[in-house]
Amino acid sequence: MRPVEGPTIWTEQDRRAVNALRFLAADMVERAKSGHPGLPLGAAAMAYVLWTRHLKHNPYDPAWPDRDRFVLSAGHGSALLYALLYLAGYDLPLDELKRFRQWGSRTPGHPEAGLTPGVEVTTGPLGQGLAMAVGMAIAEAHLAARFNRPGCPVVDHRTYVLASDGDLMEGISAEACALAGHLRLGKLIVLYDRNGISLAGSTELAFTEDVGARFAAQGWHVAEVPDGEDLAAIDRALREATEARDRPSLLVISTTIGHGAPTKAGTFHAHGSPLGEEELRGAKRALGWPEEPMFLVPDGVRERLAEAAGRGREEEERWHKLIQRYRAAHPELARDLLRRLGGELPPDWDADLPSFPPGKKGISTRKASEAVLQRLAQAVPELVGGSADLNPSCLTWLKGEGDFGPPPGPADRQGEVGGGWSYGGRNIHFGVREHAMGAIAVGMARHGGLQPFTGTFLAFSDYMRPPLRLAALMHEPVVFVFTHDSIALGEDGPTHQPVEHLLALRAIPNLTVIRPADAGETVEAWRAALLRRDGPTVLILTRQDLPLLDRTRLASPDGLHRGGYILWESAPGRDPELILIATGSEVHVALDAGEELARDGVRVRVVALPSWDLFERQPRDYRDQILPPQVRARVAVEAGIQLGWEHYVGLDGEIVGLSSFGASAPGPVLLQEFGITPAAVVAAGRRALNRVAVRRGDDYHEQAGP
Repeated sequence: MRPVEGPTIWTEQDRRAVNALRFLAADMVERAKSGHPGLPLGAAAMAYVLWTRHLKHNPYDPAWPDRDRFVLSAGHGSALLYALLYLAGYDLPLDELKRFRQWGSRTPGHPEAGLTPGVEVTTGPLGQGLAMAVGMAIAEAHLAARFNRPGCPVVDHRTYVLASDGDLMEGISAEACALAGHLRLGKLIVLYDRNGISLAGSTELAFTEDVGARFAAQGWHVAEVPDGEDLAAIDRALREATEARDRPSLLVISTTIGHGAPTKAGTFHAHGSPLGEEELRGAKRALGWPEEPMFLVPDGVRERLAEAAGRGREEEERWHKLIQRYRAAHPELARDLLRRLGGELPPDWDADLPSFPPGKKGISTRKASEAVLQRLAQAVPELVGGSADLNPSCLTWLKGEGDFGPPPGPADRQGEVGGGWSYGGRNIHFGVREHAMGAIAVGMARHGGLQPFTGTFLAFSDYMRPPLRLAALMHEPVVFVFTHDSIALGEDGPTHQPVEHLLALRAIPNLTVIRPADAGETVEAWRAALLRRDGPTVLILTRQDLPLLDRTRLASPDGLHRGGYILWESAPGRDPELILIATGSEVHVALDAGEELARDGVRVRVVALPSWDLFERQPRDYRDQILPPQVRARVAVEAGIQLGWEHYVGLDGEIVGLSSFGASAPGPVLLQEFGITPAAVVAAGRRALNRVAVRRGDDYHEQAGP
């Protein structure tokens, strides 16, 4: 919905509707005895103006593709969003508001996408929503550049954000907003609720910068609204923002947290706790609102917000008619757009992926991934992404697909990858901004129509943990590529050498972590990542070259799709005495060790376990087939922290891994010095066999080795 035309006249009915929003939210918090009443009381006016005069949305079809996106980055103010959704006519009954923060309700403490209709993204960790909104604006700009044609603007919407002081304190907002300004994302509009209060007290305790000046320096249009209760001024600022099409907009709107509360307004006491019964009654008296009953919605209030919803419904109907014209004029484009928006992959998208026959020359899995990406770029046009200034190292670029950026751009900005700069470019240069990169990619996925991917070193995945976690919470199929996956990266030293990171990533629920052993498994890893539509996938790749496993004598790499598979065994058809389990580059170490033990007469099985997550999803009988419970002599080998592998090796097993940080030296030297070698695995295997033999009272007494 474009801004409502005509004179800006705000009536007493509008004021009553604003207060209805305020006190629905405050009553929710009071009933729950938990929550944040201050932001809803202070920011209700700006939310009301946005939702009634500017936001293009349709409660009867909350997911229609060309709606405006509204992101409550200040997710602690969720009660305000639920009040808006209820009054606007979304499928969120009043009873759900009365069950705020309770078990099984659709009104959780912070907004959760997929649970509550009308909630665009899961927010709460401050700054994440704002950064995801940048991703949504990127997605809109890219799809518009790719699909809009003269007279057929089938992608044409804005992304609005309600952000708090806390959002703008978090470092991720500086990262994401600097990039948004650089990219001149003119359809991104942020309403900054500047109330000067954080949980611990006044923001002056730690936050005295000129936020408007910061954003102006980052290339944003900035407007100030000194009085957050001035509906007309808020409306004017929003109109100006929609006209500033060459840059994103920040509206600095000064409000009073806990507006109306007799003793708590303007203080941190209104931020994160219920007002209390008497204080809430006092706020209602101060603003001329009946003290009883709770959850009061006077006649005419819902109708006021329903007027805006009705205009949104008309907007959607016009869009569907536009799509019909578009289909007739541009049938191939229309099919591709609607396929993308439906989350479907193209037919035969994986038919032409590269193959890597065994040969003398090895290849790193990052290099194999690069080859896969180039083929995928041709088959999956929605694949869009980049790295945190690490394309030459992570190899996460799409050659010849152009760089995403504002057109037409200076003549010297032709792009490093080729194809020039435009919003239709598929390579996003995130800069050295891992945290923002992760959240932006999640926002792109939440928008729809794109398959985002990112790239950086595994050691820097810690910078991205919040967006990784939110992607898993929201079941978004983002692909996160992490290269330089172990101490084997070499001379850069322990600051860049991941040790604990694999375990940390595996600990996130609904995050699939895949560490392929060679180029063949890397192909399957990408196939698995794109086939997964219910959550994010992490690909863990090497810097160093790895031998190409000879699949004429070893199992096919498509076993990766089950998380773990029998790569090789010395006595097929017989129960093994010893199982060696490994991931990634250490699969080669385990295979060499297994062959040496087999020459000594041990029945050995080597299991490649590239993904714990995928393996644990398999039926119990499959897992027992790969790792028979009766075979207790097991060794796990991985160039990372040992913690966690106990699950697979048990009390009688051995773990060959790391218990310290790495060092600065050539990779082969480090692997030798830290004991990630076939000899160490052979010794560990003998120890495991001896331990099991002793427990069973058997006669196996071969030397355990060094």
